[in-house]
Amino acid sequence: MANANLDLFSTIPRKSYLNLYDGEKANYQSLKSFLDLQKADIAKAASVPVGSIREDRLPKEVEERLFEIATICELVAEFFEGDATKTAQWFKMPNPAFGSVSPRDLIRLGRFRKVMTFVQNAVSSNRAGMAAAVLAQ
Repeated sequence: MANANLDLFSTIPRKSYLNLYDGEKANYQSLKSFLDLQKADIAKAASVPVGSIREDRLPKEVEERLFEIATICELVAEFFEGDATKTAQWFKMPNPAFGSVSPRDLIRLGRFRKVMTFVQNAVSSNRAGMAAAVLAQ
């Protein structure tokens, strides 16, 4: 039962390390800058036409996708103990788990769910291992 609870909460970062949120929404500019994304990358990730993205008013689909991507970034930052440089490097480096494609490029190609699933599974495993170590003491 403890593992089920860890899995349930592995989708939520424990805190914000990268300042990618404005209240309950992802900060478009901060996220775009952190992952070095272009407007067309965000449109592709959200499956919307690039012309529908206006910085002053984002479509709901884009806001939702940005929130999910910001959450992925925060979960990775949690693993790196808040180190923004290491987190950015992880997103930009080719990753063998993704066929030597970087997580950032997968997001740009609209494959963010693959990155999200990988990160959530890693977080869940990491938290389970930490919980087991604490219980064994």
